[in-house]
Amino acid sequence: MTMSALEGAVARAGSGTSLSDEEALALAETGVPRGALLAAARSVRDRAFGRVVTFSPKVFLPLTNLCRNRCDYCSFRRSPGEPGEWTMRPHEVETRLERARATGCSEALFCLGDTPETAFPSYRQTLSDLGHASTVDYLHWSARQALARGLLPHTNAGVLGVSAMARLRTVNVSLGLMLESTSERLCRPGMPHYRAPDKRPEKRLRMLEAAGVLRIPFTTGILVGIGETRRERVESLLAIRRLHRAHGHIQEVIVQNFRAGPTTPMAAAPEPTEAVVTETVALARILLDPDVSLQAPPNLNPTSLAALLDAGIDDLGGISPLTPDYVNPRHPWPHLAALERTCTTLGFRLRPRAPIHDRFVRSEWLDTALLAPTRAVQARLRSIERVADLVPREEVSA
Repeated sequence: MTMSALEGAVARAGSGTSLSDEEALALAETGVPRGALLAAARSVRDRAFGRVVTFSPKVFLPLTNLCRNRCDYCSFRRSPGEPGEWTMRPHEVETRLERARATGCSEALFCLGDTPETAFPSYRQTLSDLGHASTVDYLHWSARQALARGLLPHTNAGVLGVSAMARLRTVNVSLGLMLESTSERLCRPGMPHYRAPDKRPEKRLRMLEAAGVLRIPFTTGILVGIGETRRERVESLLAIRRLHRAHGHIQEVIVQNFRAGPTTPMAAAPEPTEAVVTETVALARILLDPDVSLQAPPNLNPTSLAALLDAGIDDLGGISPLTPDYVNPRHPWPHLAALERTCTTLGFRLRPRAPIHDRFVRSEWLDTALLAPTRAVQARLRSIERVADLVPREEVSA
């Protein structure tokens, strides 16, 4: 495609005409002037979401950091016996949920490594000692504890099978799995996903597809800066778009930028620039359907909020007043009062939301037993006048 044809396609995207796969891939290869791309992305965002930027007040519960994958960029995962290994005990889950309720959280995010029981006999014994036959059993119990305290569970437990997702659907308002990338190249020897069997694209796409069939509101996203090309980013976004158009279940997409961890094999790898991150955000906004929310983590982009809003985000994901980001512990959450002031200065209103987006709160998408507690949380969040008043304190503690 010629540059003028691409510029016309991007302008039409800004006016509401979806780019074709062919146009998207041509855009990945050629690019268009940055100003035109950002303007189109802002136009899509403003029509769909207005000048409101949302976030979910959450508590982060990393049930275990044991993981059978060894992604070259990950500082979260551990093997049994390694320094920093943990599996939360039931009393720790309950204590943290009690604190979360007192601190104004509405989301209980359960996050853990991929299929640890398939790799570590000692972890299977730990689960048995806790009275659970599987990680899914423990997640189900933990989610019920959250619901009993007025918190809405959202679980990101890595790759799950159909029966596991169906069971967790009864106690979770939404589930998540980062697609990260559809690039098979990143799984080759010497690449960041080579030692990560659960990062094979077909396996993750299969779970996203199954979630759609099961009618589960779903969060996914791509990881930027781990060696992928712009074309591979666009291919990953198009894969997400195809799944959403087939099932309508993708509630939000995260554009997450790689941040180097000092103890990982990629400790010296260059991080993506703000220009790369914002270009990817803008591409995501004009490629994805307008009903899909788009977020970028504010703690991984602490000086880039204005640029990210300028590129088309409408959401900041989960932010915790209580717990750190265990996946990126060197990058603290922003303080809500300061974040609200910045959004106001930039012409946006910061508002809290539930971990399930409003349009999914109906029996077609949500287990009927979860409708009443979800609506109660929605009502509480809508009654909040100032985000700074959401929680009694703003410190992030371990």
